[in-house]
Amino acid sequence: MTAAARRYDAVVARYFEAWNADGVEARAKAVADVWTADGRYTDPLSDALGHEAITAVIAAAHEQFPGFAFRLVGSVDGHHDTARFSWELVNRADGSAPVAGSDVITLDAEDRVRAVYGFLDRVPEGA
Repeated sequence: MTAAARRYDAVVARYFEAWNADGVEARAKAVADVWTADGRYTDPLSDALGHEAITAVIAAAHEQFPGFAFRLVGSVDGHHDTARFSWELVNRADGSAPVAGSDVITLDAEDRVRAVYGFLDRVPEGA
């Protein structure tokens, strides 16, 4: 594995730690660890700027899908300051994954996320 591939994998692992963090304090700390202070998260349902707003988006996902966790699907692909990857939202009890998507992230010089552009590939009706 190249140094660049390890770089992108490490950032995406921290990204999923933030999305899967339990509890208000753990989630806020994980978001602060992975995003820049002026980081942005944008998908078809959200447009959040800054740690507090991003933490709120993640909390809302936990409230809507209790007992679920985000996991990487496939490998991370990246170049320069940009990476892309796919993910699923998995039910910890039965392994089903009703939600799936792909994200493109941009990084700063310290490998912190500046922006996320999320795409939803599979969403259950009514969600």
